[in-house]
Amino acid sequence: MVGVEMEKKIMLLVGLIIIVFFIGCSYYAFYPIKKEDRDDKIGVIVTILPEAEFVEKVGGDKVKVTTIVPPGADPHTYEPLPSQLIQVSKAKMYAEVGSGIEFELAWMDKIKDMNRKMLVINCSEGIKLISAREENINGNDPHVWVSPKNAKIMVENIYKGLIQIDPENNKYYATNKEKYLQELDKLDIEIRKTLSEKKNRKIMVYHPAWGYFCREYGLEQISIQKEGKEPTPQGIANLIKQAKEKNIKIIFVSPQYNTKNAEVIAREINGQVVIIDPLDKNYIENLYKVLEALQKA
Repeated sequence: MVGVEMEKKIMLLVGLIIIVFFIGCSYYAFYPIKKEDRDDKIGVIVTILPEAEFVEKVGGDKVKVTTIVPPGADPHTYEPLPSQLIQVSKAKMYAEVGSGIEFELAWMDKIKDMNRKMLVINCSEGIKLISAREENINGNDPHVWVSPKNAKIMVENIYKGLIQIDPENNKYYATNKEKYLQELDKLDIEIRKTLSEKKNRKIMVYHPAWGYFCREYGLEQISIQKEGKEPTPQGIANLIKQAKEKNIKIIFVSPQYNTKNAEVIAREINGQVVIIDPLDKNYIENLYKVLEALQKA
């Protein structure tokens, strides 16, 4: 009698297991787990949006990138949100710009303490930094990424970090990297060809973010902002004088900044203000737009 009762209980348990199995299969048939929701991707944190493209181009579908400084924000002053710091605590790699950008100077020590197992790579390793002696800036110029040649070095450093974390997929990352480096080479060639015909080698910018681009292609940037400060009335008068003497008709402004002073100068020289963004995520596409704007200037 006991054997019969036990057999019934076993049969009931097996039946329940089968029902649960089929319910589960039916659920995931209609609501499959999205690839981006799986936990098997490598969590990579970057400071700025151009780095996000670099990591995604090399890492492909094996990485999940979180960018700390969002679109429209200024990496010189931005402070991370609690939700972003939670992502940092779970990440396997942080690709810091490494060039002295203010956000990283203020926050990288805290970020490293939050996740001591996380690999931190310096994307600027191997890049010759522009010092304060070369530009009217406070400390080294941190905007290394605006030069495609520097971008190639940053991509190489990111690749080295990914294969350190995930050596089994070395070939996959290497193939992706080489493909993207070819795109950067093509961009570099196009910029050199286009700007070689430009006689006026001076450009006026609101924020001195284009030093590495100018160094690479033989241009000179005249900055409205000096060491992060707005110009005085006398400073604006001097800038207007320079623009007239050097036949500058376009003033380039980053979307992260107020255009008021640039517009004042533009009116006085019968010129115009043009928005170019050094922090656009679509790196290659954006620099083609910048090239087009420079060509018109």
